[in-house]
Amino acid sequence: MPDDYFTVQLRKDVLDGLASAPRSLPPKWFYDAYGSELFEEITRLPEYYLTRAEQEILTQRAARIAAATRADTLVELGAGSSRKTRLLLDALTEAGTLTRYAPLDVSASALSEAGAALCRDYPALRVTATVTDFEAELALPPGDGPRLIAFLGSTIGNLDPAQRHVFFTGLRKAMAKRDTFLLGADLVKDAGVLWRAYNDSQGVTAAFNKNVLAVLNRELDADFDPDAFAHRAVWNAGQQRIEMWLRSRNAQAVKVRGLDLTLEFERGEELLTEISTKFEREALTAELARAGLRVSDWWTDAAGGFALLLAAPAAV
Repeated sequence: MPDDYFTVQLRKDVLDGLASAPRSLPPKWFYDAYGSELFEEITRLPEYYLTRAEQEILTQRAARIAAATRADTLVELGAGSSRKTRLLLDALTEAGTLTRYAPLDVSASALSEAGAALCRDYPALRVTATVTDFEAELALPPGDGPRLIAFLGSTIGNLDPAQRHVFFTGLRKAMAKRDTFLLGADLVKDAGVLWRAYNDSQGVTAAFNKNVLAVLNRELDADFDPDAFAHRAVWNAGQQRIEMWLRSRNAQAVKVRGLDLTLEFERGEELLTEISTKFEREALTAELARAGLRVSDWWTDAAGGFALLLAAPAAV
């Protein structure tokens, strides 16, 4: 990617998203070094069930996944800390097929830290990390043997239906015949459980949400006051998604000097920072089928609230 890609993209997202109604920003801008640390803390919170549920499934099914895919390369999209990925790495290593791990993420710091740990703990494994924005352009690392492309954590829920279709069709075009796709997806469930997962009692999610303002202050010489905004996460039943917002506590003007821009916020005006869609099996399977991906396996945790599915290119 061009050296200035993320700078250019951030400027574009701010100009486009903060000038829209309602104002919005893509959630990828949460993830500077501090934001990545906060998200890792979120995954350990008692209210945030997603990581534990997915890990439960991986613990039970990793050997089955390794046997079914016989992957030579494990490609992980949005890898982050690669903590859960170790279950797949161990299973594929035990199966005797794995030679390379190729994580892709927008956070260079997360990739660097995770890559160093994996190189230490898996000395025979080749690790080739890539800082990239896979939402903009999905370029899978080449591989001599079958590739297993993992997209865990229900990050797919951050995309709206149109964005998911573009992502799934782009992935299908990039996949070879023997490649497989492992997708983690959070499922529709009790609204109270969902609300608590994004409104934790310790306020970590609120700090994570507000961190995007610190990113804008640093990268674009803005003067957002995080304390002048309140974290708000709500369940949108009609679109089956959690929405995270930042609500302006008062009428205020924010200068974004790097863009020669002044933003006028009214009291109570909100900025959408993330959507987290929750899925139902039939609808998600149909989305994948429309993109040319056939689901072969669907597993859930014991509570039935989170799914891990394995898909492959459908026969033409």
